[in-house]
Formats: sequence, structure tokens, C-alpha cells
Amino acid sequence: MGMPMELQTLIVTKGNEQRVQGNLFVLKKDGYRLYPLDVPLEVRRTLQSEASGIAVVKKLEWENNRTTVTYELVSLYSTN
Repeated sequence: MGMPMELQTLIVTKGNEQRVQGNLFVLKKDGYRLYPLDVPLEVRRTLQSEASGIAVVKKLEWENNRTTVTYELVSLYSTN
């Protein structure tokens, strides 16, 4: 039996990110998603929107068909 998994090359938040402290955020997504760790990735609000910044994934957790991504925002393009 296989496990459905997606490989992600950018972080799409859809406004669901939560600030932990400073520039550290947590994002919970349905399904199993694999993000590269310690590699700069674009952050977008939606897949079609412009990039709002650059982040580095610090921690990735899979549990109960859910992915929790902890990332640090290292560059912000716009506050909108």
C-alpha cells in the first residue's frame, strides 16, 4: 500500500500560518507534503499570487494525514 505524498518547492500559506515568535511561523496542511529543510523557498499567499518573501523550513512533522511545517521568514518583500 502506497502513501500519497507531494513534494513542495514553495510555501503556500492561504493565510493559515501562525506566528510562533519573531520570524518563526507554523503552517498546518492536509495530507503528507515534503519540503526541503534549510533551503530558501518562496512564500506565497496563494499559488497564483506574487511571492511575499523567502523562508527556510526548520522543522517538518507528519501525523494523522497532516503536515506541520515550521519555517523562519528570512526576507519579506511586502507587508500585504
